[in-house]
Order: sequence, then C-alpha cells, then structure tokens
Amino acid sequence: MGRPPAHIGKVSALLKHWPWTALAASLAILAIAHGFETFGRLAPCELCLKERQVYWAAAVVGLVGGLAALRMPRARLWTCILLGLVFLGGAVLAGYHAGVEWKWWPGPESCTGSHVRITVADMQRLLNGAAMNIPRCDKPPFVFLGLSMAGWNAVISLILSLLSVAAFRLTYRRAEV
Repeated sequence: MGRPPAHIGKVSALLKHWPWTALAASLAILAIAHGFETFGRLAPCELCLKERQVYWAAAVVGLVGGLAALRMPRARLWTCILLGLVFLGGAVLAGYHAGVEWKWWPGPESCTGSHVRITVADMQRLLNGAAMNIPRCDKPPFVFLGLSMAGWNAVISLILSLLSVAAFRLTYRRAEV
C-alpha cells in the first residue's frame, strides 16, 4: 500500500490539536462576522447575536481545554466532546434562524417585526428625520449560493461539530489519554 494523500496528514494534524484549532476557527468566524457588521454595514439581528455567543463559548472551551490538556491529556477527550456539543448547538440555532428566514416557522417576536421596542431617543431621532433600521431575523441581508449567512453558519457549525467528533475518535484511538 502507498502512502496516504498529503491532505490526510494535514487534517490529522488539525484534529490532533483540535482544542487550539477550534479556538482559532471560532475567533476567525467572530472576526468575519464583525467584518460584515463593520465594513459591510450589516447590522446583526437578535438571532445573529445569539449565534455569535456559541463561538465565544467554543473559544473559551477551546482555550481552557487546550490549556488543561497540556497537564492532563485526558482533558482533550472531554474538550472534544464539549466542543462537539457546543458546535452542534450552534448548528441547531443557525438552522432555526435559516428556517425563520425561509418562513418555515415563526421567529421570535422581538426580531420579526411583530414586536419592536422603541426608546424616547429613537423617537426623537425619527422626529428629526433619521431612518430607523432595525434588523429583522426573517429577512436575510443577502444570499450566497442559495444560503443566507445563517444557513452558512449552520453548515459551518455542523462541520465543526463533526470535526470535534473526529478529533475525539482520533484521540481515543491513539490512546493519548
């Protein structure tokens, strides 16, 4: 038998250091989301902000788990399990958001236009001629290759969850614990 393809070795290296890879991936996704907000002027809706919390949680789990695994190798197993669950929760939340955008089910009243809170300051700005632009969860700002940002987030979160499971299996098989 020949040697495995080069990409298998690269994937294996990423999985071997999964807590750190998950940390880097989470921070990169948060940076991309912030870039869309800052440079693309795409204000996040309520569900978008909740989806970001998943990546903050994964970043913390990756950091703490990665540091713990330096002293206790068994911590890698638990970190991979926890990261898999966090990313799976993110996939479910993002899938729910995508379903709200596609009108498959109703979204939260607070971000679908059925219930909007307006402050006195908001009213003053409106009276002075300013436009009020409240991001809605059921209106995707754009669609790329048939998926909204929430749809892509669901796909990415599911992939990260599956990679977490693969990292767990690799760690378990190698008996590095």
